[in-house]
Amino acid sequence: MIPANLKYTKDHEWVSLDGDVATVGITHFAQSELGDIVYVEVETLDQTLEKDEVFGTVEAVKTVSDLFLPLAGEIIEFNEDLERNPENVNSDPYGKGWMIKVKVADVSQYDELLDSEAYASLIGA
Repeated sequence: MIPANLKYTKDHEWVSLDGDVATVGITHFAQSELGDIVYVEVETLDQTLEKDEVFGTVEAVKTVSDLFLPLAGEIIEFNEDLERNPENVNSDPYGKGWMIKVKVADVSQYDELLDSEAYASLIGA
């Protein structure tokens, strides 16, 4: 459940990069630790944030967790389908459960993220 074509953060976000646009979500491990997701909030649309700044929150039945931006840049899109179907984060975290798209300020930051093997080691998989 750790796709090799993605990069990861120690905060359990995943990232795919297409040119200078990154798609970001939370990992299968993160969603399983959180439990049933009931709400995803992103109030940073059209804002430019630094790497590791909070871009939103994910609310599960038992807890609320901050979401940290893996790469500096401008939040250009929010997956609005999550407003109606937040459970997609649980059922399809790497597909329908994506959260935001970011116009990346410095694509070299992508190379600093964890690969699938390093992330697997981090979570003990």
